[in-house]
Parts: sequence; structure tokens; C-alpha cells
Amino acid sequence: MRIPHDAFVVIADGRKMLFLRNEGDTEHPNLVVERKRTQDNPPDREQSTDAPGRSFSSVSQGRSAYEETDFHQLEEDRFAAETAELLKKRALQNDFESLIIAAPPRTLGELRKHYHKEVEQRLSGEIDKDLTGHPIGDIEKILTDS
Repeated sequence: MRIPHDAFVVIADGRKMLFLRNEGDTEHPNLVVERKRTQDNPPDREQSTDAPGRSFSSVSQGRSAYEETDFHQLEEDRFAAETAELLKKRALQNDFESLIIAAPPRTLGELRKHYHKEVEQRLSGEIDKDLTGHPIGDIEKILTDS
């Protein structure tokens, strides 16, 4: 993938986001961190307190358990929606012309649900990989090799 000079690169998962800017050129990218944010999101077992409820139905003559809420996943989805909102604000301020996003498949799917049309128009590439734990040099190589 070619990363144009001054392209905006977002590396995200459900807990962490990095906003990077390519200060290099397409042949030799030089990604520089503009913003970094990490969300504390404990495992679901630490966030939920009760077992799912039960309902009784006179029609089915049986019991059914309500589906248990995954609070950890809800928090990751909310964080992805917040990331999309930040991208919208920056796109509306004409802060970037070209956008590349790398995120795990589930996070990428959640981001896509919340893309504003201005973000979609500037989107030049998406990679469905979790790169949040990689050093910047490795991210540059992975992106250019994709």
C-alpha cells in the first residue's frame, strides 16, 4: 500500500488508538504519532455482577435464559464509535486528505458502521490487522507491504 505524504493513519483496536501522520513520502514513509489514547476496559467477568435472568413462558412450557450482556465488548464497540467520531470531526475540519485505517476485523466493522461520508470519501485504505502493539517501524513496513 502506498502511503501518501501527509496521509493520516489510524491504528486502532477496542482499547487503543494511535493517530499517525506520514511526514515522509510514498517511497519512505515516516509515521509520527499525533495522538495516542488507551481506554481501560477490564474483562467482562470483572464488569458484570449477576447471572443472566430467566423468563417463564406459558406458551413454550419451559424456561429460557436471557442472553448475557458482554460489557467488555460493548465498551470496545463504544470506543470504536468514539474513534469514528474523532475522524469525522477532523475530516470536517479538512485536517487530512488521505486516510488509512488498520484495525482488527471486529473493530474495523464497528468503525465502518459509524463512518461519516466525509471520512469515507478520504479513506484510501483499510487493513484488517491488529497493529496496536507494534513499534512504528514495523507498522510502516506492514502498511507498505500490504
